[in-house]
Amino acid sequence: MGCCESSFLTAETHPEKHQPTKKHSTNSQNQTTNNPSSPSSSALLLDPSTGIPSFSEFSFSDLKAATNNFSSDNIVSESGEKAPNLVYKGRLQNRRWIAVKKFTKMAWPDPKQFAEEAWGVGKLRHKRLANLIGYCCDGDERLLVAEYMPNDTLAKHLFHWENQTIEWAMRLRVAFYIAEALDYCSSQGRPLYHDLNAYRVLFDEDGDPRLSCFGLMKNSRDGKSYSTNLAYTPPEYLRNGRVTPESVMYSFGTVLLDLLSGKHIPPSHALDMIRGKNIIMLMDSHLEGKFSTEEATAVVDLGSRCLQYEPRERPSTKDLVATLAPLQTKPDVPSYVMLGIAKHEEAPPTPQRPLSPMGEACSRMDLTAIHQILVMTHYKDDEGTNELSFQEWTQQMRDMLESRKRGDFAFRDKDSKTAIDCYSQFIDVGTMVSPTVFARRSLCYLMNDQPDAALRDAMQAQCVYPEWPTAFYMQSVALAKLDMHNDAADMLNEAAALEEKKQRGGRGS
Repeated sequence: MGCCESSFLTAETHPEKHQPTKKHSTNSQNQTTNNPSSPSSSALLLDPSTGIPSFSEFSFSDLKAATNNFSSDNIVSESGEKAPNLVYKGRLQNRRWIAVKKFTKMAWPDPKQFAEEAWGVGKLRHKRLANLIGYCCDGDERLLVAEYMPNDTLAKHLFHWENQTIEWAMRLRVAFYIAEALDYCSSQGRPLYHDLNAYRVLFDEDGDPRLSCFGLMKNSRDGKSYSTNLAYTPPEYLRNGRVTPESVMYSFGTVLLDLLSGKHIPPSHALDMIRGKNIIMLMDSHLEGKFSTEEATAVVDLGSRCLQYEPRERPSTKDLVATLAPLQTKPDVPSYVMLGIAKHEEAPPTPQRPLSPMGEACSRMDLTAIHQILVMTHYKDDEGTNELSFQEWTQQMRDMLESRKRGDFAFRDKDSKTAIDCYSQFIDVGTMVSPTVFARRSLCYLMNDQPDAALRDAMQAQCVYPEWPTAFYMQSVALAKLDMHNDAADMLNEAAALEEKKQRGGRGS
């Protein structure tokens, strides 16, 4: 396991043992190499299995630049500038959109406590969550960074719609997907969700509903867990001020009422209707009767159980999923179609500069041309990455360099499997770290149809030499092979920019 991968896994598993170091810009490659687990946020490392950026620490300057100096034009919080903790839309240098939650001053006075809480949430990765991808502790600034969801909130689509209301099948999908998100969080030891409501449900680029990760952390260390009207607050929270897993079920019940009625009605009022068997009166009139009474009754019954006064009488997250799964009637219809919105597709960014031969080869995924360039470049980009003392020239060193030499011969002859074996022997010794070896082994993995392994090696090359264009070029090819074409285009653009910078001012400038 290489430097980046091992650092990330340690941090994910034991955040208290491995708090990430603060990032600094540097003009020295050797300085940057000393902190391999903190790549520039403009080039976030992606988890190959999910395509989601690995959780990391951001600098305040990065987030300030991404949000246009926290411009009021970038605020996406429902309450606008009146909200105590504002959420901004932002865009990183690599063109990835992010959501940035900026806490009020001194909301979390202890930076260690805030970082540990953020790392706990940052470990979660699920397709039903708007995942947390980073945080920032800078002076008394506390910020969270999440995936950006471009298609508004459930509250907007239910309460403030313009063209069409949400159809019944889509409402059932929202309930099911959020139940899945809560069940996943519970299974990962994070059962508490603060202030679950229709504003916490977001729609991604495909129109799929996701649960905001921001609700998995309180708004402050000692602050309230519920900001909504007392009429919607779990009764036990009013008694003791504590959030429990059962409190989350109560809040889920209020979201079910929103989906049924299309209005934000107090639970007590809704329960009176349910007890009086006035289910039709409860239903959203804008549905115009286009729903199954049997399905509606099942959702009403579930909502009624969630809203029980006694916490122990409420269902579990697994009960929610089991009840809602059979009610999914249009599994093959995309969410954006049911929402009546255009599929959010952003054209891949095109570099504003002509591509070099390496860039052209990578954009075409031409492995033969990439191979020729790497053979011709040889090891000139490794200069300065290792400075060995006389004492380190041991027999082990000689054996290691012999492994690399055999790997080079195999690489030249396109014997990719032998090259992988030889380069792996060189890498496993660990005395020398060579970005070129990682790039060459990455290409060999691509030649053997192993894009996941190729991406890991290209990321390792970036760890060793953070501003090396070849590392980004190889990541772009691996991402394209994994059908992550927008991310591949971002990497290609980043590589071209780094190459131009290198040509202008010399390496590492």
